[in-house]
Amino acid sequence: MTAFVRYRAGGQACYGILEDGHIAQLEGDLFQHRPAGPKHPLASVTLLAPCTPGKVVAVGRNYKSHLDKLPIPTRPEIFYKPVSCLQDPGGPIVLPPDAANVHYEGELVLVIGKRIRRASRDQARDAIFGATCGNDVTDRDWQRGPDKDLQWWRAKGSDTFGPLGPAIVTGLDLENLQVRTRLNGEVVQDQSTHDLIFDCPTMIGFISRYVTLEPGDVIYTGTPGITRKMSPGDIVEVEIEGIGVLKNPVIAEP
Repeated sequence: MTAFVRYRAGGQACYGILEDGHIAQLEGDLFQHRPAGPKHPLASVTLLAPCTPGKVVAVGRNYKSHLDKLPIPTRPEIFYKPVSCLQDPGGPIVLPPDAANVHYEGELVLVIGKRIRRASRDQARDAIFGATCGNDVTDRDWQRGPDKDLQWWRAKGSDTFGPLGPAIVTGLDLENLQVRTRLNGEVVQDQSTHDLIFDCPTMIGFISRYVTLEPGDVIYTGTPGITRKMSPGDIVEVEIEGIGVLKNPVIAEP
C-alpha cells in the first residue's frame, strides 16, 4: 500500500508519498511522477485535497441502513457534486446563512486512475487508482424539504460541502473497510463497505456506461446509517481503516 498526499509547502502545491510521519516529495502528479528529493515532516506542511478531479460523481442510497423507508434501488443512483465544493483536510465546512439543516455523510471515495468508457467489471476494478475519505455534506431542507430545489446543486454542492482526504491509499481491500464518522468525538456512523448495496466495480461500470471517467475523477460511494445536523463549533471526522482521518471544523459563513 502507498499513501499519496497533496500538500502546500513554501507556497507551492506538490504531491508526495506519506510514510512514517514524513512526506517524500514527488515531481509530477499522481499518475506520472518520480522522486524529487526533499522530505518534509507531516507537521510542517498544509495538507490539501489529495487530487484535483475533473469531475466529482456521487452515489446515493447505497447502504440499506441509510434508506429508512425508501425502497432498495435497482441501479446505482448517481448525482454530481461540483469540483468547487471540495475542501481540504482541516479546512472548515462553511454553513451558508440560510442553511438550517446541514448533515455530515462520511463516505469511502474512489479515485479513478485510467480513462474508461463502458467498462467491464474487470476493467472497472482495474481503473481504481486508490481510495480516500470523503464527507458528502448535505443540507436536508434544500435536498428534500417543503421548499426543496429541483436538483441538489446547493444541497450537496455549496462551497466546502465536499471535504476530501487526507491521503489516497492504493492496494486496499475496498470491499472490507470500516467507515466511521465522529461528531465532536462521538461515533455517529460505523459500518463496513462490505455492506454497500452496489460494490465499487458495479458503480464504476454503471457510470462509465454513460459518462467517460478520466484519471483523477472521484466517486463518493454513499453513506451508511442515520445522519444528523451539524452546527457551528462542531468538529466532524471521517475515519476509514487503512486511509486515515479526515477532520474538519464547522463554522458559520462570516
